[in-house]
Amino acid sequence: MSPNANQEVLVWMHRIQEDVETTLREVLPTASVVPKRLHDAMRYSVLEGGKRIRPLLVYAAGEVTEGPPKRLRIAAAAVELIHCYSLVHDDLPCMDNDVLRRGKPTCHVEYDVPTAMLVGDSLQSLAFQLVSEYILAEDRETQLTMIKLLAQASGSRGMAGGQAIDLASTGKALSLPELELMHIHKTGALIRASVLLGVYCGQPLEEEELEHLDHYAKCTGLAFQVVDDILDTEADTATLGKTAGKDANNEKPTYVSIMGATAAKGFADELYEDAISALSGFDSRADRLRQLAAYIVKRQY
Repeated sequence: MSPNANQEVLVWMHRIQEDVETTLREVLPTASVVPKRLHDAMRYSVLEGGKRIRPLLVYAAGEVTEGPPKRLRIAAAAVELIHCYSLVHDDLPCMDNDVLRRGKPTCHVEYDVPTAMLVGDSLQSLAFQLVSEYILAEDRETQLTMIKLLAQASGSRGMAGGQAIDLASTGKALSLPELELMHIHKTGALIRASVLLGVYCGQPLEEEELEHLDHYAKCTGLAFQVVDDILDTEADTATLGKTAGKDANNEKPTYVSIMGATAAKGFADELYEDAISALSGFDSRADRLRQLAAYIVKRQY
C-alpha cells in the first residue's frame, strides 16, 4: 500500500471512529438518569477508548452491499457494546483479574465488582435493544437473522463459550487446533458477526458471496488474535493500553507459546493472504475490507 493510500485509509478510519463515538454517546443513557452511578460506569467503560475494529468492519462490509450509514451506525454501535461488555466482564477478578484497560483503570477498579457486573449486563441488553428497535435491513426476516447472528456470536456458541474454554485451559498445553477452536469462539465469532451485520444492512447477496465474506471474517478474526498474542509478548503496557505479558503470567496458551514468535508472525501473514483471497470475486467496494485486514495484521497495539 502506497503512503498516500495508507494515509487515506487512516483518515477514513478516523472518520468512522468519530461517527461511532458520536453514536455511542447518543445511545448510552446519560449519567444524569437514574441509576446515575451505573450509567456513569457504562459510559466510562465504552467511551473515549479502543480501536473500534468491529465497528470499522461493520462499515467496511456495508460498503460491499451499499448499506445506508444510518443503519450501519446502529449495527456498529451494537457490536461495540457487546465487545465492551465482554471486556468489562473479562477484567473481573473471577476472570482475568486485570486492572488496566484502554489506558485507564478497569471498570471494577474504578467503581466496584458488583457495578462492573451490572455494566456488562446492561451493555449487552442495550445492544439487543438497538438491533431490534431500529430498522437495519431490507425486510424483517433479514433483521431477525441479524439479531440471531449477534446472539449466537455473544453466547455459549460464541464469545462466552470461548471465554469458558479459555478459563478451562489456563495452565494446560493445548494443540494448535484446540487453540484455534477457542479463539474462533472467543474473538472470531464477534468479528464474523460484525462483517455479516454490515453486509445485511445493505442489498442482498448470493449465498456463495456470503460464504466468501464469512471466510474473510474468519481469517481476519484469527489473524487479529494471533497478532494480539504477539503484541502481548513484544509491546509494553503503555503502548497496549492494557497489562502487557499477562497471558504468560497467567499461564494461558497462546499462538506464541505454542508456535513461537516467528512462526506466529508467519501464520498471521498466511491468514491475511487467505482473507484477501476470499475477496477476489468482489470489486472495489470490498477495498475497505482489504485495507482493514492489512491494518489488523500490521498494527502495533
